[in-house]
Amino acid sequence: MNKNGNTYTFIYASVMVVLVAAVLSVAAIVLKPRQVKNAEIEKKQNMLASIRIEATTADAEAMYAQSIKNSYLVNAEGEQVAGDAFSVDLKKEKAKPVEQRLLPVFECDTPEGLKYIFPLRGTGLWGPIWGYLALNEDLNTIYGVNFAHQGETPGLGAEISTPPFMDPFRGKTIFDASGKLVSIIVAKSNENAPEKHKVDAVSGGTITSKGLQQMLLDDLTSYQNFITRKKSAL
Repeated sequence: MNKNGNTYTFIYASVMVVLVAAVLSVAAIVLKPRQVKNAEIEKKQNMLASIRIEATTADAEAMYAQSIKNSYLVNAEGEQVAGDAFSVDLKKEKAKPVEQRLLPVFECDTPEGLKYIFPLRGTGLWGPIWGYLALNEDLNTIYGVNFAHQGETPGLGAEISTPPFMDPFRGKTIFDASGKLVSIIVAKSNENAPEKHKVDAVSGGTITSKGLQQMLLDDLTSYQNFITRKKSAL
């Protein structure tokens, strides 16, 4: 076969494509369990961060097992239903009608008492944003939050995942004096809002900030029946 001919070039290229595809497929299969495990550890780290526990990849699983004492799913009516809260895919759940969603709840013990952790998912400027919000036992006062993003601009929208943005959420309340769910208002400097429900928006990251505000309102609204049921039992 003429190595300078088109037939040889085509056969050679085809063989190389098949070989590379086979290598990549094998690598994906071999690495998938590790990738899944790493994602689980990162999820536990982020959840722990919402209750002010900084965990490393080495100790996240042990600290999670020590701190998270209960987890379960609830439906839109706030009723507990069967299923594994940790494995729920929020992206898939949020694609469903509200009345069909499965909502994960995590309960944790801290030196400052029982906390409830609620997973969140929304949309920023360039892609999805997500996180965890922890409420005190009164199911009104925020104990801590942890936010993350995919593709937000460094120095602008990406600031939602930094302590200067997240720390001010502590101590804010999500219900007003009349018992209405108002969530948290992520406000610009010239925007008036009650201080107990307000945090400052990211400078230059208005769309991401408002996306996060909408995420909080939407997801806390989904959990409102559960929160109401729990509060009535206190």
